[in-house]
Amino acid sequence: MSFVDFFKKKSSGETAKERLKLVLVSDRAACSPEIMERIKNDIIEVLSKYVEIDKEGLDIKITQADGEGPDEKSGPALFANIPIRTIKERN
Repeated sequence: MSFVDFFKKKSSGETAKERLKLVLVSDRAACSPEIMERIKNDIIEVLSKYVEIDKEGLDIKITQADGEGPDEKSGPALFANIPIRTIKERN
């Protein structure tokens, strides 16, 4: 994936595929879409105290992480890509 590809608009098929992946992983992680939405809103609320977030580019999901070593098991992991517009000044 090139830098330019990052900003391309996704097709409806790609979007549907990503949503299906999210549903499958959240099901395996026993995390309902409602809980995922609450987690997303909580993260936005906390970060908004310190930075202005580009909510259009926000991408928060639970993915399946592979264990690093032979003794580590794979499991759910929170992935967050949160574009920051500006950092708020402290008062």
